[in-house]
Amino acid sequence: MRILIAGAGGGVGASVAFNLLLGPLDCQVVMVDSRPSMLRSHLWDLEQVLEQNPTGTLREGDRSDIASADVVVLAAAAPLTVNESRMVYLADNARILAPLLEAVPDGWPGVLIVVTNPVDPLCWWAQRRTGLDRRQVLGYTLNDSLRLRTAIGKRLRASPGSVDAWTLGEHGDGAVPLLSRVRVNGDSVSLDPREAADVRQWLQDWYVRHVALDSGRSSTWTSGLGIARMVAAVAAGDELWTASVTLTGEYGIDGVSLSVPVRLGAGGMREIVQWPLAAEEQNGLEAAARVVAEAAQTLG
Repeated sequence: MRILIAGAGGGVGASVAFNLLLGPLDCQVVMVDSRPSMLRSHLWDLEQVLEQNPTGTLREGDRSDIASADVVVLAAAAPLTVNESRMVYLADNARILAPLLEAVPDGWPGVLIVVTNPVDPLCWWAQRRTGLDRRQVLGYTLNDSLRLRTAIGKRLRASPGSVDAWTLGEHGDGAVPLLSRVRVNGDSVSLDPREAADVRQWLQDWYVRHVALDSGRSSTWTSGLGIARMVAAVAAGDELWTASVTLTGEYGIDGVSLSVPVRLGAGGMREIVQWPLAAEEQNGLEAAARVVAEAAQTLG
């Protein structure tokens, strides 16, 4: 499998490459970035990863390599700043992605994984701009569910990896934690009102607290591993994930990309799984759709 990473000179892109090279896939990793020195710094470093775990190949490329890629990971983005919403990057990041999307040829059979924020409007825009089938364009949103699991684990003093919980909706303020579907060590768990409020607050505040550190970096390690696992899921098939995809009536929503449960496989999204939602959760999903649709309309 040939995987092209656009934005591979950044922390997330380089982390994706690192995790792919350590993972089970026999993959060809093509690293692309507009900053050649940053790109080569990571690439030369990763060459010695191959000496320790030679499960794939690695090379520098450019956007012309998109045509021959099986999966393209779009992680290119404007520099991070202290802010309160990922939406501040919408216009700048659309300009960065535009030439990459123009390199996607008509009839391209691959899968596009959008990581660049704000992922939901950009995912919808990328699908529309390329003309790809909606099954081929996936927005990476797993981090919201992982943070929800961390929040629940901290509140209930459950060990890492023991919580199963999911977040749908917007990758941002419109995230909808499904507290009606929480499981710990395989058993259904109901959070009391105080626990639920604490978990929601922790999840809602995470982004603002993180960017306030002014570290200039995003969720490098979480995203890198998660995206590499997502690529492996596309290769292996029939694995349940959440991803931002363009909806055409599912969950009562049409014409906007939101994070929903999907099954991944060859060609990208195999199906959207429609879970029964509590009224509060459905209302949250619809509110998120309105926010994302308004943002997407500014992209034309």
